[in-house]
Amino acid sequence: MSDYKRRVYEVIEVSNVGDRSSRAYDVVITTAVIVGLLPMTLKGENLYTRLIELLTGFIFLTDYCVRVYTADFKMGYKSIKAYIAYVLTPLAIMDLLAIIPVITLFVPVSGFIRLLKLFRFFRVFKLIRYSKTMIVIANVIRKVKSQLLAVLILILIYIFVSAMLVFQMEQEIFDSFLDALYWATISITTIGYGDISPVTPVGRIITMISALVGMAIIALPTGIITAAYMNEINKKKTKYEL
Repeated sequence: MSDYKRRVYEVIEVSNVGDRSSRAYDVVITTAVIVGLLPMTLKGENLYTRLIELLTGFIFLTDYCVRVYTADFKMGYKSIKAYIAYVLTPLAIMDLLAIIPVITLFVPVSGFIRLLKLFRFFRVFKLIRYSKTMIVIANVIRKVKSQLLAVLILILIYIFVSAMLVFQMEQEIFDSFLDALYWATISITTIGYGDISPVTPVGRIITMISALVGMAIIALPTGIITAAYMNEINKKKTKYEL
């Protein structure tokens, strides 16, 4: 049984050279992900979109169950804790969320049910397992997550500070603080839709400063990820050279 379970684990993981069964499984899942996203490109539903949802949902549910079944090999230790630890991993959670839209086939349509259909988007993340480049990027983000979190906190603080300043200076323009937060967010990204814009000199100065500082702050995550990615690539090159 242990050998059979190990073989199942080898098949569902990213295929190795010469493993045709694993390669075929990768192709099936990748195809299911792509086909499963097609209903999101169409307006409304019909018999074909329902069949697609039912078939791909069954494939994703089977894939999820098999991955939980072999979680002890994935996590590297034999214990009930291995299964619990696996289902709490980000990819396992996204796998589960990708299955949820199937529920919409069996219950009356409502606002909440329409929201569940958007969970189809999580199926895109299943492709991460089958792309070596995406695996590297995921590993890079995992390594620099503390730095990225620090940058995110910095961005949120700056957005709130900018929103509070401009809200006090432009109370005739902003009906609520939420409008000011919206303005600060699009200003820090230098998008600036123009639907809300300060009219006083001080408000415009705050806007210019927000846009300039925003470019610097938004560039920080790019620099962090790029440096970590290049470091990861160099490590792999050194490993292969050795």
